[in-house]
Amino acid sequence: MSAPGDLGWEAYPSEGWEEISVMDERNIPMRTYQVCNVMEANQNNWLRTGLIPRAGARRVYVELKFTLRDCNSLPGVPGTCKETFNVYYHESDGAVPPPPLRHARESQYVKIDTIAADESFTQSDVGERVMKLNTEVRHIGRLSRRGLYLAFQDLGACIALVSVRVFYKRCPLAVMNLALFSDTVTGGDQALVEVRGSCVEYAEELEAPRMFCSADGGWLVPIGRCVCRPGFEEIDGQCRPCRPGFHKASAMDAYCMKCPPHSNSHQDKASECVCERGYYRAETDPRSMACTLTLEWSPPRDTGGRGDVTYSVHCTKCSGTVGMMGEKCVPCGSSAHFSPRQFGLTHPRVQDSITLAWQSPETAGGTVVEYEVTYYEKNQREQNYTVLKTKSNIMTVEGLKPGTTYVFRVRAHTDAGYGNYRGEIELETRHEDMLAVGDPNQKTILAVSIAAGVVLFILLVACFVVSGRHCGYIKAKQDPEEEKMHFQHSHVPLPGSRTYIHPHTYEDPNQAVRDFAKEIDVSNIRIERVIGAGEFGEVCSGRLRLPSKREIHVAIKSLKTGYTEQQRRDFLSEASIMGQFDHPNIIRLEGVVTRCKPVMIITEYMENGSLDTFLKKHDGQFTVTQLLGVMRGIAAGMQYLSEINYVHRDLAARNILVNGNLVCKVSDFGLSRVLEDDPDAVYTTRGGKIPIRWTAPEAIAYRKFTSASDVWSYGITMWEVISYGERPYWEMSNQDVIKAVDEGYRLPAPMDCPVVLHQLMLACWEKNRSDRPKFGQIVINLDRLIRNPSSLKQLANSTVWEDPVIPDPAFSTVADWLDSIKMSQYKEHFSSAGYVTLDSVLYVSVSELGKMGVVLAGHQKKILSSIQSLHEQQQQEQGTHVQV
Repeated sequence: MSAPGDLGWEAYPSEGWEEISVMDERNIPMRTYQVCNVMEANQNNWLRTGLIPRAGARRVYVELKFTLRDCNSLPGVPGTCKETFNVYYHESDGAVPPPPLRHARESQYVKIDTIAADESFTQSDVGERVMKLNTEVRHIGRLSRRGLYLAFQDLGACIALVSVRVFYKRCPLAVMNLALFSDTVTGGDQALVEVRGSCVEYAEELEAPRMFCSADGGWLVPIGRCVCRPGFEEIDGQCRPCRPGFHKASAMDAYCMKCPPHSNSHQDKASECVCERGYYRAETDPRSMACTLTLEWSPPRDTGGRGDVTYSVHCTKCSGTVGMMGEKCVPCGSSAHFSPRQFGLTHPRVQDSITLAWQSPETAGGTVVEYEVTYYEKNQREQNYTVLKTKSNIMTVEGLKPGTTYVFRVRAHTDAGYGNYRGEIELETRHEDMLAVGDPNQKTILAVSIAAGVVLFILLVACFVVSGRHCGYIKAKQDPEEEKMHFQHSHVPLPGSRTYIHPHTYEDPNQAVRDFAKEIDVSNIRIERVIGAGEFGEVCSGRLRLPSKREIHVAIKSLKTGYTEQQRRDFLSEASIMGQFDHPNIIRLEGVVTRCKPVMIITEYMENGSLDTFLKKHDGQFTVTQLLGVMRGIAAGMQYLSEINYVHRDLAARNILVNGNLVCKVSDFGLSRVLEDDPDAVYTTRGGKIPIRWTAPEAIAYRKFTSASDVWSYGITMWEVISYGERPYWEMSNQDVIKAVDEGYRLPAPMDCPVVLHQLMLACWEKNRSDRPKFGQIVINLDRLIRNPSSLKQLANSTVWEDPVIPDPAFSTVADWLDSIKMSQYKEHFSSAGYVTLDSVLYVSVSELGKMGVVLAGHQKKILSSIQSLHEQQQQEQGTHVQV
C-alpha cells in the first residue's frame, strides 16, 4: 500500500521510503526520507511529492541534497546494491491527481536524470557522525501545465533524501539606457524572452527599448534607448530636472547647461533660459544662443572727400538707469572682446575672423589648465588642421578664407587630464556674411550676432572632463613655442591618415604612459584568481577599490619577472594606446601599476571571455537578432576607431571580449606589429604570429593597413559570429587562402545565414578597398536590419557558391564536365590519376581529390557537389530497379 507522510508525500511500497527525523552532526534535528533495502534484490521503491505550482515558470530547477552509502562498506551485501537513484516528474493541471503509486508506471513520468553521489559515506563516517552531504541541481524545461509532481525511484541503494528545493529563475528588475525592464520569468530550455522596456519618468523613446531575458536569469543585448526630455538630464539612471540657472533645450542633449550670457532660468525643469531685460534672442536662434544687443550706425553723410574713414568701438558699463543725470560709467574692461579689433575698423562686417566663446565645465574633476581649440577646413582634416590653446574661455580665430566651410571643436585640459570633444560645429564663410551650418538641436550650437559691426560667434561647448583618467583622444605634443602662444595658431601636418599618438613616437615611452593612463595604488587592487596567461605574464581577475570605496571587478595583466626594458615598453604600450579610447564597445582601461613590481595593466573585467570561445560554447543558442546585436556592437567600436584614424590590423573574434550582458568590446591594441617577409605570408607581432585569413589582400601583398582593411577583417568576423566560431577557410593553408582569394573565392554563407548578412560580408570583401563600406555605413545597415527582422527571413543557403555545380547534361567527357563547372585547371590532374570516363568520376572521394592535387576546400566542395548531381542524373536515367 501507499504510505503518505507528514509532508503529504506518497511512498510505495510502505516498506520502501520512510519519513525519519534524525540529528545532524551539529545535533540539529532534520527531517529526511530514507530507504536502505540493500539486502533484497529487485527493489522498486517510489516516493512522490505533492503538487508543486509552476507559478508561470517555463523552466524550473530541482536542487537535491542527499547522502548515499558506499556499497563496499556494507558487509555481506549482494551484488544488487546500487549507488544511484532516478528522478522523474509528471505535469498536471491539478484537477485530476495522478494515479496512486501502486498503479504508477514509468511511462507516466518523464525522467529527469539518474543521480549519483560525488561522495558516499562509510561505516566509519556513521560512527564519527560525519555527514557527507551531496548537492545536485537539474533543470526541467518547456513546462506548460499548472504544476508538477516530482518522483524518486530507488532500485536498491541506501539513500537519505535531506532536502528538495524547486525554484525558477527570473531576470531581475533592471534599468538600462533609461528604460525600465520588469522582472521576467525565464523561458523554457535555452529560449530567450524578448522584453519591451518602458521609459523611466521624464524620459521619452529615442528607439524602442528592448532586451532579452536569458535562461540563466541574465539580461542580454540591450537594443534601443530612451532619452531625458527637454529640461531633464540623466543622473544615475534617472532623469533629474535642470536646476535654476541651467537648461536643456533638446532631448538629444546629454546634460543641462548653464544659461548662456544675459539669460536665466528661475525655476527647475527649464528647456530654455529667458533673456534679461534689454537683451533679445531671435525666434530662429537656437535656445542655447546667448542673448545679444545689436548696434547699428550710419556712415558720415559727408566724408570730406576722404576714402580712408575708419571706425572705433568704445564699450562702457553704467550703473542705474541710463540717462543724462551724470552717473559714472566705467570701461567694460576684459569682459568685452572685440573682433577683429576695437580701433581702425573699415567695414561693418568681417569675413576672415570669428570669436569663439564657451562655457567652463560645471564639474571639471580638477582645475582647468587650458582649453584646446581644433579647427580645419571641411574634408581637409587628413591634410592639415590647426590647434589653438588658451587659458581663457574666449578666443579669436583669424586668417579664415572667404567662402570656406570650417569645422571647430573645443575641449578642456585639467590637472586630471583631457576632457572629451563633445560634438563639432561647421561654419561656412561667405563674402557677405558668416553663416552657421547645422542642426539647431545639436549639442554644440553656434550663435551669430552683429555687435558694432563685428561678427561675434559664440560657441557653446559642454567640455565635460572625466575625473581621474585620460579618456579624451589626444593629439601629439605641441612645440614649446606653440605652448606659449595664446590667440595664435600654427598648422600641424598629419602623418598620412593617422591622428592618434603612437607611444613609440615619444622619446620617453614612460611619458606616454603618464599622459594616457592613470597610475593606481597597488594597495587598492586585490587579485583573486588566475584566468589565463599571455606573452608577458599571467592574466588574473580581481577587485579594484575606487576612491568612492566601491569595488569593481577587473582584469589584471601582470608583467613577469626577468623582463627586458623593451618588453616593459611593449607591455605598457597597450595601456598608452587604450587610455586614449573612450567608447562603450572598446575595452576600458582602468589604470596601470608602474611604481612597484610586478608592473600591471588594469582593465574592465569581461565575464564571458573572448567571442570565439563564447560562440563555440553556446553553439546555436542565439537568434539571428541576438547575433546582429553582437555584430552591431563590434561595428560601433570599429566606427569609433576609424573616426579617430586608428587602424586595428588584427580584428577577429578572438580579439573581441564579451561581458555578462553580451556586450562585445574590441580589444588587443598593445603590441607593435613588425611586418616581415614570411613564407606563409603572415605578419608578426612581438606577441606571436597572426594568421592571414582575417587580413585584406592589399595588406598581405603590400603591407597596406587602413580602415578599409579593417572592414575586410570585420567581414570575416561577421562570418565567425554567424557560424558560431568556425575557423575561416577551414583547414586550408595560408598559401591556399591567398591564392583562392586572389582568384575571387569568397567564404560561403554559413548555415542559416540570412541573404542580407552574406551580402554585407561580400561587400566587406570587395577586392578594391575603395568599394568597401565604411564602418558608419555598416552600423546604419545593421540598425536597419535590427528594426526590420522580416528582412532576415530569406536564407542564403541555396546560393552559397557563385558558380553553378549542376553540370550540363550535354557533355560526354571528363574534360567537358570540368569545363562546365569551371574547374578546367584540373583536367590533367584527373587524367594523370586515371579518371578518363564519367563513370569513374562518380566514385571520387575527398581524399582522392587531395592526392590528385585538388587541395582548395572550396574547389573540393564544388567538384564533389557536381559529382553528387551526376549521381542523381544517372539514377533518373536508369529509373528504379527492384531485384527479384
